[in-house]
Amino acid sequence: MECQWKPDEQGLQQILHLLKESQSPDTSTQRSVQQKLEQLNQYPDFNNYLIFVLTKLKTEDEPTRSLSGLILKNNVKAHYQNFPNGVSDFIKNECLQNIGDSSPLIRATVGILITTIASKGELQNWPELLPKLCLLLDSEDYNTCEGAFGALQKICEDSAEILDSDMLDRPLNVMIPKFLQFFKHSSPKIRSHAIACVNQFIISRTQALMLHIDPFIENLFALAGDEEPEVRKNVCRALVMLLEVRLDRLLPHMHNIIEYMLQRTQDQDENVALEACEFWLTLAEQPVCKEVLCGHLPKLIPVLVNGMKYSEIDIILLKGDVEEDEAIPDNEQDIRPRFHRSRTVAQQHEGGDSIEEEDDEDDLDDDETISDWNLRKCSAAALDVLANVFRDDLLLHILPLLKELLFHPEWLIKESGILVLGAIAEGCMQGMIPYLPELIPHLVQCLSDKKALVRSITCWTLSRYAHWVVSQPPDIYLKPLMTELLKRILDSNKRVQEAACSAFATLEEEACTELVPYLAYILDTLVFAFGKYQHKNLLILYDAIGTLADSVGHHLNKPEYIEMLMPPLIQKWNQLKDEDKDLFPLLECLSSVATALQSGFLPYCEPVYQRCVNLVQKTLAQAVLHQTQPEFYEAPDKDFMIVALDLLSGLAEGLGGNIEQLVARSNILTLMYECMQDKMPEVRQSSFALLGDLTKACFQHVKPCIANLMPILGTNLNPELISVCNNATWAIGEISIQMGSEMQPYVPMVLQQLVEIINRPNTPKTLLENTAITIGRLGYVCPQEVAPMLQQFIRPWCTSLRNIRDNEEKDSAFRGICTMITVNPGGVVQDFIFFCDAVASWMNPKDDLQEMFYKILHGFKNQVGDENWRHFSDQFPLPLKERLAAFYGV
Repeated sequence: MECQWKPDEQGLQQILHLLKESQSPDTSTQRSVQQKLEQLNQYPDFNNYLIFVLTKLKTEDEPTRSLSGLILKNNVKAHYQNFPNGVSDFIKNECLQNIGDSSPLIRATVGILITTIASKGELQNWPELLPKLCLLLDSEDYNTCEGAFGALQKICEDSAEILDSDMLDRPLNVMIPKFLQFFKHSSPKIRSHAIACVNQFIISRTQALMLHIDPFIENLFALAGDEEPEVRKNVCRALVMLLEVRLDRLLPHMHNIIEYMLQRTQDQDENVALEACEFWLTLAEQPVCKEVLCGHLPKLIPVLVNGMKYSEIDIILLKGDVEEDEAIPDNEQDIRPRFHRSRTVAQQHEGGDSIEEEDDEDDLDDDETISDWNLRKCSAAALDVLANVFRDDLLLHILPLLKELLFHPEWLIKESGILVLGAIAEGCMQGMIPYLPELIPHLVQCLSDKKALVRSITCWTLSRYAHWVVSQPPDIYLKPLMTELLKRILDSNKRVQEAACSAFATLEEEACTELVPYLAYILDTLVFAFGKYQHKNLLILYDAIGTLADSVGHHLNKPEYIEMLMPPLIQKWNQLKDEDKDLFPLLECLSSVATALQSGFLPYCEPVYQRCVNLVQKTLAQAVLHQTQPEFYEAPDKDFMIVALDLLSGLAEGLGGNIEQLVARSNILTLMYECMQDKMPEVRQSSFALLGDLTKACFQHVKPCIANLMPILGTNLNPELISVCNNATWAIGEISIQMGSEMQPYVPMVLQQLVEIINRPNTPKTLLENTAITIGRLGYVCPQEVAPMLQQFIRPWCTSLRNIRDNEEKDSAFRGICTMITVNPGGVVQDFIFFCDAVASWMNPKDDLQEMFYKILHGFKNQVGDENWRHFSDQFPLPLKERLAAFYGV
């Protein structure tokens, strides 16, 4: 270094004054400090002052020095590439000299600063950093060793990938053996750092660690009983990750590891217990789970159940003693961002209404607001996954406990029993059925418990058994449950309102049209809740109303229901500004309502339609501004556009031909054409759904654009993006039906991709079904173009459509297949048995379609002769044989 930099006294005082001011609680003071700091960034040596305060000015108080370091860290993050060389060298030097400061706060701040510089691509340009820190680990001085380890741990966390790459000459080959030596260090803090450093490299299966995997595991076992909680926590974390990546190495010791984890799950320190509890979640995902764990269930189950009680701290955080809080406005920070699920078009299946194979969202989320993940939630999640592994074998160990818990006089224990009952619902459903006639009425009673936390968990648990409730005679269980649940929607406690609303939405999905007799009563409650709810629960209420509309469909289209429901929805709609994120759930809700009400929505449709078109237009305009002048305009939130497109789809689907005039008077087709080319897949996905719905509702407006739209659809038939591909495929099918033989020039743009998708292994069911329908529809309108490919798709085509219900789409697709068989009978010969099976899947085809089937079946039989047909039909499973004989006389 050339001559040492010295601060100017006056400048130093000014900066210290700012640092003091920024600790003031007053927000306007803080804002002016922010502005002054920004201005100071223009002076090249401002950052020298900051590092000087942090490392040299030992007379200042620690919080001020640390703050100076944190401001410097933010400058490094934002402007490091503009630091003059002298400045960055000075900072690096000071950091390395002061990593052993006697104050833990200053050491930690210097460590954060070092890792921030390192992660700005500086590991390559600061070659002495890692060797120097590793050298400092051997220092006799505790502070130096601890400070260096703290910095190394942060670097390992932030730069794990680079450390294990060729860019740096593989430093881990030296570092990992070095860290392992410190597992036996006398200081618990150092032991803890050492494990934490190595833990960063487990999941990525880093070569340097895999070479030392056995000594690593031995060292972990040696620390199993460490008196320092932080060390035990890191040991547990390591074992959980090793379970995922190196199960082979743990298996020989599995019995002891399970015994150890059982103890740790009951650790006095909740952080240790939580890390250990993750072990059961991870183990449940391993195929060996059943075999290695079955002998331990009698011990494990009581431990997990015990962990499901609220801790005292939970109850304080949850304000568990506050029963009535409905009048207290929500804290805006507590409201989580919602993500909109874009529209996906899917087929209805035999025997159920469920469309998507989505993950249930009703997982254990009964108390969102406390520190998000805690022992109670982890124990409940572990019990849930283990119930799915062991099924009814788990009940042997759970039922005796449940009897005691569910009827316990102490609310806290009873509450945990209700949570247990909900957690096992999915895995142990079969075995629980005999007990439900007694348990469901007991739970319905618990809905009016005097403790709000008991009422809220009961809502959740009942929702987990909704499927069973709906399968029973409605007067016995559904009606009492619904009556009580609706009272809970109007509870005076906000957590109970939230739980009841979510549970009711689940009940609606299960019960569907069973709810029609009670619609007036249900709407009464939901509309009353509108006037009662604070901000956060309003958002859940929209969801409950939307789900109700999805579940009862056109039964909602009665003037008296519309008069109850629409005014409060439209009132909210008028209150919300275009940039308010609360529009998302409201738009989703209105989309469901419009689809259900059909013509009943007409009086409301114009302002709703207009606003959606405006939202799309605004978002597109903002995106263009951002692209051309990114420094002046920020990127728009495209979710507004996606939700608006989806509501337009809902309107088109609900209003059908009635939407024609609105489309005629707007530029929606131009906007949709833009959206179909957006970079963001979800935008394209929603625009293709809208294209399909507009094609069905008012094709006269879509037709002039087809020549521009079809090539875009062709390029989006990429099965890597499942939902985009799915909606594009569906839209092509709808367009074919409307275009008829004029579709001919566009077939080559799409046919090859569709045939590839239908033959692709592991393609999701929804996409296969839509692809098959679209191929059938293309063949229906352009048989000469599609029939020559028959042999390439007939087999997967038949297997994917045999399970969907009779409907218009299935009808047009099968007409297409029959027409193509007539054009190219040779294409179906080898797979004729699959065609027979698909034909037999029809419950009641229209007469002329049945006639087509009849002709093809008899034509084939006459072609091969009776003898051969007998041989052929002997391969049929009996039900197929009987059906074909009964319906088609073959």
